[in-house]
Amino acid sequence: MKITVVGAGAVGATCADNIVRRELAEEVVLLDIKEGLAEGKSLDMFQTATLLDYDSRIVGSTNDYSKTAGSDVVVITSGIPRKPGMTREELIGINAGIVKTVTENLLAHSPDAIIVVISNPMDTMTYLALKASGLPKNRIIGMGGILDSARFKTYLSLAMNVPPSDLQATVIGGHGDTTMIPLTRLATYSGTPVAQYLDAEALKKVAADTMVGGATLTNLIGTSAWYAPGAAGALLVESIVRNQKRVFPCCVYLEGEYGQSDICLGVPVVIGRNGWEKIVDFELNADEQAAFNKSADAVRNMNSVLGTLGI
Repeated sequence: MKITVVGAGAVGATCADNIVRRELAEEVVLLDIKEGLAEGKSLDMFQTATLLDYDSRIVGSTNDYSKTAGSDVVVITSGIPRKPGMTREELIGINAGIVKTVTENLLAHSPDAIIVVISNPMDTMTYLALKASGLPKNRIIGMGGILDSARFKTYLSLAMNVPPSDLQATVIGGHGDTTMIPLTRLATYSGTPVAQYLDAEALKKVAADTMVGGATLTNLIGTSAWYAPGAAGALLVESIVRNQKRVFPCCVYLEGEYGQSDICLGVPVVIGRNGWEKIVDFELNADEQAAFNKSADAVRNMNSVLGTLGI
């Protein structure tokens, strides 16, 4: 098993670190365009192997895609991070060209790879990767919903003073401050609805905090978060390479599911060795479906920018 992570910045390096610690592959390749960055970080990580007791080998590469040849899974984190005050829409013009070039270079050496997209704006970059690659839809997966759901469970945990591991909570829709949909109606604590523990106002606040979870961190630390995004990416990769069939909310291509078509958007899917294998129908109520449709409209508006860029 071989896994490549493109982008040795904070998110990519954290994702690669989680992957080798979980021993998800015999070889992990970390690639970046900046001279020496991937080599240095990968060497630093590999020097922890005897300290953390893992056998995976990690190597770095400065823009040499030949070293990624034969990868089973590739994770794309490349692109500039969101700065304070910057919207995900503003990232499109910069990151679209990067993601398109990276996708083409990866597939030239690993034509059978499954692609995981973390680059922002993630819904649009996932759509771009699908269209640019021509791959079957099941082999292109955007990670965002896993991260948003982790933040949802974190805020529920804080509000309820319970362990986040005892919570089940899902965010669907776009991976953006105004497009994600925390499904408070379906959230549970040890199998019971969280509405039994939090009133409507508290649940509304949890949802609002979740939706600005990324922006909150950007404002605090001056750049995009990396620990949780990197861990979320590794968790998705694990379900692929170990064929775990876990159900995660991921950004995938819809063809009528949830009432939408020709768009990549976050919905619950089964993740296994073939990529995403099945879309799970959560049977949204009228308000949730309306919110999902509104989210789709916003993502389509972002996707339309790709046409103006000639991509």
